[in-house]
Amino acid sequence: MYNTVEILGSAREAAWLPWAVQYFFLIGTSAAAFFLTLPGLVFGRARWSRVSRQALLVALVCGLTAPVALLSDLHQPGRFLNFYLHPNLRSWMAWGSFFIPLYVAGLLLYAWLCLRPQLAALARAERGVRLAAVYRALAYGGHDNRAAVRLAAVVTALGAVLILLYTGVEVMVIQARALWNTPLVPPLLAATAFAGALGMTALFAAAMRQFDTAPLLTRWIAGSQWLVLALLAAWLASGVAGWSSAAAEVLDAVNGSAGWAMTFAWLVGSSLLTLWLASRSPRRLLLAAVLALHGAWAFRWILFMGGQAIPKMGAAFRTYALTATPDGLLGIVGTAGLFLAIYIGLTSFIQWDEPAGSEGASS
Repeated sequence: MYNTVEILGSAREAAWLPWAVQYFFLIGTSAAAFFLTLPGLVFGRARWSRVSRQALLVALVCGLTAPVALLSDLHQPGRFLNFYLHPNLRSWMAWGSFFIPLYVAGLLLYAWLCLRPQLAALARAERGVRLAAVYRALAYGGHDNRAAVRLAAVVTALGAVLILLYTGVEVMVIQARALWNTPLVPPLLAATAFAGALGMTALFAAAMRQFDTAPLLTRWIAGSQWLVLALLAAWLASGVAGWSSAAAEVLDAVNGSAGWAMTFAWLVGSSLLTLWLASRSPRRLLLAAVLALHGAWAFRWILFMGGQAIPKMGAAFRTYALTATPDGLLGIVGTAGLFLAIYIGLTSFIQWDEPAGSEGASS
């Protein structure tokens, strides 16, 4: 007697490509970095002055690069305009099209208000007539209006919270992907966003040789890794104990997969290594920064690209292969190039290694 076993597999191209990974990484890092600007630039805490200035630079560079990655993922501007022409207010993705302009506009206003005194000082110090005129026009009097800074900070904080909320929930609500359909996705994205923001801020500080900020930054990097590890442990426990049907489905689907076992071990191992370096070697700013950034980006790659590889039905994994195309490796390189160009432009125009007190923040 013969038994027939039929194995079904559904293979389809990934809908969310590396552009999406870049966007979620950059916009999350920007929103989280904005909150790191508040202690030094709004509340006037002297020990945060240098960190907050570097965080403002991170928020600007990532915040200006992220929408370009999003438009590239949509492949044509018309798709983005369709969110406004035909809004579907029951969709979190549609709501995101309103949250992004709110956050970016608020961030630009907030940054301008914080930097006005420095722009005025640069206008007075600049010998070239044309560049001095540009600084003077941008300073618009150069007044240090703390009330305006606080108001802009409130608006931007609202936009940043909405960014962190919508980017997590729009992934969580997709029931067809078991790895995404869990309430722990939004807090995991937010926690790794703060880890990435701290790592990027530390990287910028190291590039400007502000190693005096290392103890503060590494302490916060260590704290972010504890939070990420706790959330990962909670997700794993919810799947093993059966509290989350989606997490249990993922664990069942990847059971016996050496690739997924190595992926999870890599993610946890990199977080543990970052935690160890940040805790035991607080002066090693650069290495801890790079590892924190790696963990934030790797989590999004595993979540989005790996989540689409797990089959909805059947037993066939759909492994994504990174190709040297605009939708693949070239897209990642192009986003990095735009990021670098904005960074060079901003750091060439303004000195970001000045303390926050230069903008009038109290010490």
